[in-house]
Amino acid sequence: MKAIVYSNYGPPDVLKLTEVVKPIPKDNEILVKVKATTVTVADIRSRSFTVPPAFWLPARITLGFRQPKKEILGMELAGEVESVGKEVKRFKQGDQVFAASLVGFGAYAEYKCLPEDGPVSIKPSNITYSEAAAIPIGARTALYFLRKANIQSGHRVLVYGASGSVGSYAVQIAKNFGAIVTGVCSTTNLELVKSLGADKVIDYTAEDFSRINERYDVVFEAVNKSSFSACMKLLKKDGIYINVTEPLPSVRMIWTKLTSRKKVLLSRNSPETSEALEFLKELVETGKLKVVIDRYYEFEEIVEAHRYVEKGHKKGNVVINVENNKS
Repeated sequence: MKAIVYSNYGPPDVLKLTEVVKPIPKDNEILVKVKATTVTVADIRSRSFTVPPAFWLPARITLGFRQPKKEILGMELAGEVESVGKEVKRFKQGDQVFAASLVGFGAYAEYKCLPEDGPVSIKPSNITYSEAAAIPIGARTALYFLRKANIQSGHRVLVYGASGSVGSYAVQIAKNFGAIVTGVCSTTNLELVKSLGADKVIDYTAEDFSRINERYDVVFEAVNKSSFSACMKLLKKDGIYINVTEPLPSVRMIWTKLTSRKKVLLSRNSPETSEALEFLKELVETGKLKVVIDRYYEFEEIVEAHRYVEKGHKKGNVVINVENNKS
């Protein structure tokens, strides 16, 4: 089968399209013919090994010291079940599924084996494979943190980076929980964020968001481009600061936790189960969650796709069509 492989850390050009052995599912696994995958920020960081200094050693242990342990990137996918292991009960041949592949990566390939009890579910019936592939990481991350923050009806939530993958989902999911949502984004994305249901949208290029006369129950930092002190000014006394990209607390974060009632929730992977995907599937099928796709690329154009995402200006998601279609 064809796969995108990288044997060294580096720029997008380290990604090579090549032939590899087609996997065979274990007794508890399904074999998925991949229709679509995505390029996420996590793929960029893993490929280039750009991680926060404090996280360097754990990342090297996880990803590989001299060269990548997992040669095939790709952390989310959608496709069709081609075969199942003899112990599999949840899925059958022909099922249309979507899944996260954070543990073993490997979605940049024509086929991928997934454990039946992992983060894999029947895909929403009313969207394409390409759209479904863009849900398992960004939407699951947003859902996990908003649940941790125990968002209730009437809570005020500010989402910084509201036009990105995680941010666009955070706006919609917070609204679904009954929150009053303010989105922060650039001028070109104001209408997009409004269309996702944000009650108010702030253009950070024209206005200092930290000076607005509002206080929030939750400040959700989706892209790690605002300052922690600015966000603290906007939080209520018992508010919650969420940063989905920062793995370790800074000294100021630790001090805030020790000296105030404010809470700090930092980056971590959501549980590797199907429950969140099934919840998100229902939101999509009832019209409460939309997938924002910035660009589509073909499988052979994945280097180009990585170059684009690496610039840091994508809206929503960037999808790779592993098969030459958008169905």
